[in-house]
Amino acid sequence: GPGSRGMGRFSVWDYVVFAAMLLVSAAIGIYYAFAGGGQKTSKDFLMGGRSMSALPVALSLTASFMSAVTVLGTPAEIYRYGAIFCIFAITYALVVLCSAEIFLPVFYRLGITSTYEYLELRFNKYLRLCGTVLFIIQTILYTGIVIYAPALALNQVTGFDLWGAVVATGVVCTFYCTLGGLKAVVWTDVFQVGIMVAGFSSVIIRAVVVQEGIGRIVNDSYHGGRLNFWDFNPNPLQRHTFWTIVIGGTFTWTGIYGVNQSQVQRYIACKSRFHAKMSLYINLVGLWAILVCATLCGLSLYSIYKDCDPWSAKQVSALDQLMPYLVLDIFKDFPGMPGLFVASAYSGTLSTVSSSINALAAVTVEDLIRPYFRSLSEKKLSWISMGMSLFYGGVCIAMAALASLLGALLQAALSIFGMVGGPLLGLFALGILCSFANGIGAFVGLVTGFVVSLWVGIGSQIYPPLPERTLPLPLSTAGCNISISSNLTTSTANPLTTIFSTQAPERPVLADRWYSLSYLYFSTLGTLITIVVGMIISLLTGGLKQNTDRKFLLTKEDFLSNFSRSKSDTKVVVLSWKTSTNAAEGTDNPAFSHIEMDVATDKNKVNGLHI
Repeated sequence: GPGSRGMGRFSVWDYVVFAAMLLVSAAIGIYYAFAGGGQKTSKDFLMGGRSMSALPVALSLTASFMSAVTVLGTPAEIYRYGAIFCIFAITYALVVLCSAEIFLPVFYRLGITSTYEYLELRFNKYLRLCGTVLFIIQTILYTGIVIYAPALALNQVTGFDLWGAVVATGVVCTFYCTLGGLKAVVWTDVFQVGIMVAGFSSVIIRAVVVQEGIGRIVNDSYHGGRLNFWDFNPNPLQRHTFWTIVIGGTFTWTGIYGVNQSQVQRYIACKSRFHAKMSLYINLVGLWAILVCATLCGLSLYSIYKDCDPWSAKQVSALDQLMPYLVLDIFKDFPGMPGLFVASAYSGTLSTVSSSINALAAVTVEDLIRPYFRSLSEKKLSWISMGMSLFYGGVCIAMAALASLLGALLQAALSIFGMVGGPLLGLFALGILCSFANGIGAFVGLVTGFVVSLWVGIGSQIYPPLPERTLPLPLSTAGCNISISSNLTTSTANPLTTIFSTQAPERPVLADRWYSLSYLYFSTLGTLITIVVGMIISLLTGGLKQNTDRKFLLTKEDFLSNFSRSKSDTKVVVLSWKTSTNAAEGTDNPAFSHIEMDVATDKNKVNGLHI
């Protein structure tokens, strides 16, 4: 088996540590199923009754951003391509700024449960449906890979049971999402982020001890060219440069932070707008901490394996197996420590999957059930929300099984669907920043952005960029004292390449000019095309004539109210929430309380409330 190389093996203690992590997560779910009288309404279940405070929500945002793919992938990325990845620290700051100052004020003021509800209020119900369907497909694809890929990497290296782990994490996750709703999701995330940091820290501390000081790690990294922070090459074709990371990365991640249901749903669940903004800013500190941890792990990997790269030496078959390999190597004599690392990787999976399940349930209930079945009571809707959580939990486990059969194909599908984020971000930006944008313009813009993104995306899948674009750094096997024998199956080639062409000797001109665009610019391209086309078409179809309600747009008061804490903040909350909660069931959309209903009776002003 994989453990027979004089490396560590998985002991009973490792399984104990892992099981403990699952048990605590499940216990939190049971607690929130009954705490405070349980989940009385779908609002309680999907938005924690809008009573959360900033710190747990911040940690929760950090946790679900950090999947096991981050725990295993980022250190390997730094090992292979160097620490230029750290420039993402700047990106995260810009992303949080944009999310907190552009998107949050509007979403929070409207008190929506689903971000796609906004698209109907601002444009029309067809755009809302587009957004919802895209989100559901993308999230289910993503979740399948997030569950399966790390499980596979850990299984190949540690012999940790693959399906046992996938099913255990899937079931526990579904269990606490279904019982405890958003509150359980947030508090399990807080616990899981603790485990992740513990796992990372243990690896870093042990690596520093093994290498006799951090100075040596930094020194090795420097001489190995791994400290390549400053690369200001403006070429958009090069995978990671300062510009691709800062500009491209900001667009890519704002699509995930600013308008993605999984994230927005949680900061809107905060009890005041101040708390919502604080949760984003505190989460920024969390993102930086995780980035620093991952970077230090990556540099430790390089320092320890600089003379004998396990990947070239066929000790591991994929780069994401390097971290588990390192853990087994340096924690040989520490029972339970490899278990802590595996628990931290799976915490990453759990936290990401749980927020996906909760967001999928929210979108389904708010966008696909509530508008079409007006007669359902809140109690029934809360049961339906639970049922949806259960259903999507099952779907996610099924997707993981599918990923095991069609791994690379699913990966390709996901990277193509990752491009959905760009045009969707453009759509929301149009709505919030352009008062004259109308439904037609928005729709045409979305489709155009979509087509261009898919064109580049599929092209880059068929003709992957050449090494001179991705710039991998040198690895060495000079110091290996093992006979290089492959005792692991090597990963298969990209299936799309095999489908489309048996052999691809000739690369068309487009391949190296257009398809080689840095993957970070895919979203940027989609967003900008959507905005530009949307504005032009809106102007051509009489967008200036329409009278858009101010509350759907970003106004200068939204920005200035940052500096006056007192009145405006409480007012915002009262508007969308504090009035009659019980009586709100009779109105046609319980997310809008009576005060707002009065504002909205002016028919010509509101596009989407009374259809």
